[in-house]
Amino acid sequence: MEITGYGNQWVCDLVPYEPGKPIEETARELGLNPDEIIKLASNENPLGPSPKAKEAMIAEIEKAHLYPDGGGYRLRTALAEKHGVAFENIVLGNGSNEIIELLCHSFLKPGAGLIAAEHAFVVYKLMATLFGADYIEVPDPGFVHDLDAMAAAITPETRLLFIANPNNPTGTLVGQEEIDRFMEKIPDHVVVVFDEAYHEFLKDAPDVIRYVQSGRNVCVMRTFSKAQGLSALRIGYGITSPELAGLLNRSRQPFNANAIAQAGALAAIQDEEHIRDTVENNAKGLRYFEEAFTDRGWEFVPSHANFVMVKVGDGDAVFAKLLKKGIIVRAMRGYKLPEWVRISIGTPSQNQRCLQELDKVLAS
Repeated sequence: MEITGYGNQWVCDLVPYEPGKPIEETARELGLNPDEIIKLASNENPLGPSPKAKEAMIAEIEKAHLYPDGGGYRLRTALAEKHGVAFENIVLGNGSNEIIELLCHSFLKPGAGLIAAEHAFVVYKLMATLFGADYIEVPDPGFVHDLDAMAAAITPETRLLFIANPNNPTGTLVGQEEIDRFMEKIPDHVVVVFDEAYHEFLKDAPDVIRYVQSGRNVCVMRTFSKAQGLSALRIGYGITSPELAGLLNRSRQPFNANAIAQAGALAAIQDEEHIRDTVENNAKGLRYFEEAFTDRGWEFVPSHANFVMVKVGDGDAVFAKLLKKGIIVRAMRGYKLPEWVRISIGTPSQNQRCLQELDKVLAS
């Protein structure tokens, strides 16, 4: 028998996560100049990393022979102060993706349940499958989380319920009133996870940290990968109760947040100018694409994040044709949306070039 025959069946059946296609891989495969390729596939920051973070990371390299602070004291202290919570409420992760995994380590097993929206971040399903748990997918009319239906889907076996807000890949948002009404229905055996990777791009963001402060079983996830431009460092965090944080810390690897990432993140918190420039560039880019799509009569989903999803007919074909032109977007077949692509917001020149090539592709 092959070795896979001895593995856990739910792991053998797992479909691995497929990230946005890297620039270097595209250049190798198609013989393109990597400097002429633009990547608008992974919701990265087109302005690059925070300058203050770069300076701090360069200085931290001098101590690369030393293990990092495994407790993340300085970064957790700064985050606690920023969000009005205690040091014990903060858990660091190797990207916010690791917070998802730590939650699943703590609460999922065969027979337990995880609830998410139909078109939510694919990693939720991947993690539920990895732990042999039941994945309950709730329809999201208009690509918006139906919180009433999600609450109604809770059973005695449900342990985790994920709300991505704004949602990836749709960019949609649920507001404070809907969330407050939803939270009144949640029993104590369910941990509600608010995935807020795109929080900084919101003008009027719902306040869900209030539920952590009031002692509810809630975990709020944030990341430095988007607005701060530190995707390569893999640094994120969870804001949750001390009891929940204690469980997550039991599951995490020692030194899961490396020293260079901690130094960069700590400096990025203070770089308000870079975040402001990022948010302004994103708002202009969203308006550019959404006005262009409206003028052309193309169906799209109005977005609150740093990307926009547009209906193009055959998403895989459009992705492939744009790729040959040196433009990387994200086909949505993996999210059961084969007619759509998702486009991350780039610089003005990148956005213009993407739209010009998309015009040509759809015209042909």
